[in-house]
Amino acid sequence: MGSPDKTIVISGYYGFKNSGDEAVLKSILTALDEEGKAAGMQIEPVVLSIDPEWTSAAYGVRSVHRMKLGEVRRAIKESDGLISGGGSLLQDATSPKTIPYYLGILKMAQWLRKPTFIYAQGVGPVNRKVFNPMIRSVFRKCSYISVRDAQSGELLQSMGIHGEDIHVVPDPVMGLPLPESPVARDLEALPAEPDDIGAGEDTKADAELPVVGISVRFWDPQRRELNAIAEGLAALMRNRPVHLRFLPFHQPDDDEASRYITERMGDITSYGGQISFFREEQQPQDMLREVDRCDLVLGMRLHSLIYAANRRVPLMGISYDPKIDHFLKRLDSAPTGKTDSLVPQDLTRHMIALLNAPEAWKAEHASQIDQLKREATLPARHIVEYLGNRG
Repeated sequence: MGSPDKTIVISGYYGFKNSGDEAVLKSILTALDEEGKAAGMQIEPVVLSIDPEWTSAAYGVRSVHRMKLGEVRRAIKESDGLISGGGSLLQDATSPKTIPYYLGILKMAQWLRKPTFIYAQGVGPVNRKVFNPMIRSVFRKCSYISVRDAQSGELLQSMGIHGEDIHVVPDPVMGLPLPESPVARDLEALPAEPDDIGAGEDTKADAELPVVGISVRFWDPQRRELNAIAEGLAALMRNRPVHLRFLPFHQPDDDEASRYITERMGDITSYGGQISFFREEQQPQDMLREVDRCDLVLGMRLHSLIYAANRRVPLMGISYDPKIDHFLKRLDSAPTGKTDSLVPQDLTRHMIALLNAPEAWKAEHASQIDQLKREATLPARHIVEYLGNRG
């Protein structure tokens, strides 16, 4: 057996304060710590971040600037291995520079003869075929490969990675716990905000409203999905008063997308409903707690849906990317609609059905959620076992 203390460098989209990616990091750190303790091993993480001071303060770990490659190389050289993940790191939809960066970090570790681990990544889309042999070359030298959905595994196999080397696991965030007992779903616990819409003076009456968490983003240039959501939510308000709690996962864009919707809903105060915005997030579990307070979550952001499944809150997904469809498929579910073809009436009807019968949804999806939560820490367990067996 080697030393009980192991240093592991973690590469990913960290320090940008994107709630979903920060939740992935928190989940990986938590799982490594728990699995390390169970194995009698102290895991010392070093996180590559765009804002190392913020990351160190937020998570209590060492952090190195992800773009200062001299410092990155030194950190990897002094480590026992490198984790790449999770999230959608190997894709070229957002930028052609993304794949070369993350492969470059992996290649650097392999040149330094360090074991490399792919941790629950969502792979693709990879539209530029020039990247395929690069991914194949680096991944074939990895000590462990795990992906968060079967489609990512199939894409890697099409590039020449053997199927038996690929482990399909849940997104790490399915294993993220609340730091304390879940808070009662009481709107008195929700922060009062000066720009809340339709907030009455009777707190008890407000607290009785069902809470619908909403996570949206800009995607379609014509805003078709946001217009449809606004129409569907307005129709819901006319059917029954609810508290619409907007949950921006990426600031400031998601907050602006949320406001775009509320501005198009018209005056909803006469229906007895309420609208508010959550902006107090300091770390990922703050948002997880907000989702836990919801009776229903309508989400475009992948991790809003994963948070909801984690807390067993009925959810509805709107697909802007295949990763939404892939996650919902693991719940034996499907998107309520896609960004270019969302029907407001379908949205309203589905929300009313879930608000009327939440226990039916929970019973229908309980076994899938239980399995995902059990499997969420498998990559951490495998990595800890691998490090523990190295001389």
